[in-house]
Amino acid sequence: MQLLHIDSAITGNQSVSRQLTAQIVEAWKASHPNTQVSYLDLVTNAPAHFTMDAMAPRTGQTEGLSESQQRENAVSEQLVSQFLAADVVVIGAPFYNFGIPTQLKAWIDRIAQPGRTFQYTANGPEGLAKGKTVIIASTRGGVYSTSEGGRAMEHQESYLQTVLGFFGVTDVRFVRAEGVAMGGDAKALALDSASRDITAAAANQPQATQAA
Repeated sequence: MQLLHIDSAITGNQSVSRQLTAQIVEAWKASHPNTQVSYLDLVTNAPAHFTMDAMAPRTGQTEGLSESQQRENAVSEQLVSQFLAADVVVIGAPFYNFGIPTQLKAWIDRIAQPGRTFQYTANGPEGLAKGKTVIIASTRGGVYSTSEGGRAMEHQESYLQTVLGFFGVTDVRFVRAEGVAMGGDAKALALDSASRDITAAAANQPQATQAA
C-alpha cells in the first residue's frame, strides 16, 4: 500500500495540521504495517502557481513546446503521477482566509488533468482517480461547522470534498480541529476530538465527523 503524506501549512512546527497529519500517518501505519510512505511538503517544495506555460500541454499542444512549457509540464507530470500512484493520501489543510493555502491550491491545479484525473464524456465529467482513500487534517482557528453562517463562510472542506469528488475520490475523511485559536481549553478539546477521528479514520471505521 502506497501512502502520500502532504503538508501545506506555512507555520512549521507551530502548525496544528502538520501535527495531525503526522499522527494520522503513524496511526495508519500501525493499522496497515506494509504501508510505504512518500512525503510532499508544499511549502518547502511548492509548485509555481498555474500559468499558461503549465496549461499548454493540456490544450492538446504537444509539439513545439518552449523550454518553460516543458519544464512546467514536467512539474505537473511528477505531481499527478505521485498522486495517482497513492492508495491513500493524507492532506494537511489549514483554514486560511476562508479557504485553503495557495500552495495546496497550486498542487490541485497541477493534478487536475483531463485524461489523468478526470475526463469529459457524453454523460458529463467522470473522475479517473477512483478507489483512493483521502484523509484530510482540517484545522481552523475559529468554529465554522456549528452554524449556518459559519458553514456559509467555509470554502475549505467543501472545496476539497468537491474537487476530490470530481477526480472520482468518494472516500474522503475529515479529521477536524476547529477553535484552536480560541484559547487553551478550546484547543485542547479540538485536539482531543481530532484524536478520536484519527483512530476511526486509520482503522477504516466509519467517519463520525463530516465535512461542513
